[in-house]
Amino acid sequence: MIGPEGEQLGVLTLDTALAKAAEFGLDLVEVSPMAKPPVCKIMDYGKFKYETKKKANEAKKKQTIVKLKEVKFRPKTEEHDYGFKVKAIREFLAEGNKARVTVMFRGREITHRDIGQAILSRISVELKEVAVVEQTARLEGRLLFMILAPNPRWLQSQRSQQAASGSAPQQPAAPRPAAAAAPRPPAPARPSGAPPTQNGTPRAQAAPSPAAQRAEAPKS
Repeated sequence: MIGPEGEQLGVLTLDTALAKAAEFGLDLVEVSPMAKPPVCKIMDYGKFKYETKKKANEAKKKQTIVKLKEVKFRPKTEEHDYGFKVKAIREFLAEGNKARVTVMFRGREITHRDIGQAILSRISVELKEVAVVEQTARLEGRLLFMILAPNPRWLQSQRSQQAASGSAPQQPAAPRPAAAAAPRPPAPARPSGAPPTQNGTPRAQAAPSPAAQRAEAPKS
């Protein structure tokens, strides 16, 4: 039996061990059931379960899940499609996954297995820097395939570059100079006796009233 501080309490009977755990106000937990005699420890069982689950979750996060993606070719695959699929294989390997490269034969194409072998050889040569052949070309029925895995050194260098670029401090943008306000042109001088203007346009003068016209008319 192990005490709450990790001290050895010796070999005790079950009743004595339970009574001892009750003295501390804790639980008696069997930590090594296969040992002879079994090993028990006085602890908080709820806290023990929480820490065990937390450790399991942390270990699960650190696990790397490797996927296997199949990319299919034909003996008559056009050059454009070939380049597109090879690019897809490269991107998939960059994610740390594996790729199964398959050449499918139809009808009498199976008699030209050398064409499929040439396609797989060409792919392995073009991707030799980023991939290693984990399984060489193998024929199953009408399918000729090989399995590529990412090159560990290349993958490590890619991840190091990504980490370096992600941690590099960003340079602050240079402040942009404030645009100077354009000077307003001076208002044109108004000649003496000219009618007042508004925004450079002569103001309309109101017509004199009939009473004013009668007052200004000459008397006979």
